[in-house]
Amino acid sequence: MLRNCFRSLLTFGAVAAIFTMIAADFADAAPRISGGNRGTRTFTTPPSTKTAPTPRPLERTMTQPGSPGSNAVRPGLQNSPAAGLMNRPGFMGGLFAGLLGAGLIGLLLGGGLTGGLAGLSSFLGLALQVGIIALIGWLLYSWWQRRSQPATAMSPSMRNMQPEQPRPTYQYGAPGGGVGGGLGSGLGGSRPSNPDEIGTTPADFEAFERLLGEIQTAYGAEDLGKLRNRMTPEMLSYFMEDLNANASRGVVNRISDVKLLQGDASEAWREGSTDYCTVALRYSLKDEIVDRASTGVLESNAYETTELWTFMRVSGGSWILSAIQQTD
Repeated sequence: MLRNCFRSLLTFGAVAAIFTMIAADFADAAPRISGGNRGTRTFTTPPSTKTAPTPRPLERTMTQPGSPGSNAVRPGLQNSPAAGLMNRPGFMGGLFAGLLGAGLIGLLLGGGLTGGLAGLSSFLGLALQVGIIALIGWLLYSWWQRRSQPATAMSPSMRNMQPEQPRPTYQYGAPGGGVGGGLGSGLGGSRPSNPDEIGTTPADFEAFERLLGEIQTAYGAEDLGKLRNRMTPEMLSYFMEDLNANASRGVVNRISDVKLLQGDASEAWREGSTDYCTVALRYSLKDEIVDRASTGVLESNAYETTELWTFMRVSGGSWILSAIQQTD
């Protein structure tokens, strides 16, 4: 009797842990992309700004180190997540890893790789192993992420080897001000004290703010046509990954009420006929998880976030999104 009660409690805990991980996936439903291309600066961290004091380096890129689009080699930066179910991010990756771990435990205990599937009680034991392994793995991964974040920045010695990059001092989008109040009071039509290579103007920053709202709204509407016209093919592939993941879960991630609260430029430069500008953006939005079949709202959140968006334009054309980076 005591053994059955103990097993039931552990099984309940494993199920609760699984639902906790699913809820965590929903809570961070809005796209949290860290990838793209920043030309020759793809493998360097942007200078800090008032809006984003601690920017992180890109985590994903299709640019190969040493190629014409990069001037540095940064070991450990992956072009994309490793293939295979065990290396997939999120709940499914943890679940598959747990199943494999449960099978290995079965082998160690003499029951065979699938020996734990014989009988209801053994199945509950397997579910318990899966839940415990998944929970421990999730906790260890979260701890490792927190510990490893500061280590991704360049060391002082490496930072001294990098040439100091001039940084524009644009500040705009004061809380409640939007484009009109933020740009008018922050710039006042003056040039930045630190010169940039492309001569950014208030019109450029108005374009950045407009793209922020249009891209987030198009993502929430799953409008691939609008996304395709506002970003590079590489960035479109990252957004499509998120949309496909939502579709596999049977949900839609609606985004609305996107408002820029604060922003400033980190760096702006020119490479041949291509202009780049990395901008720190603090903005708010409403994020809803909607059931795809019933259209019922499963979860709704309103929050603020800070990211660095890099925009590019070729030969005086329109700005498009080429990279997104997260901040600590």
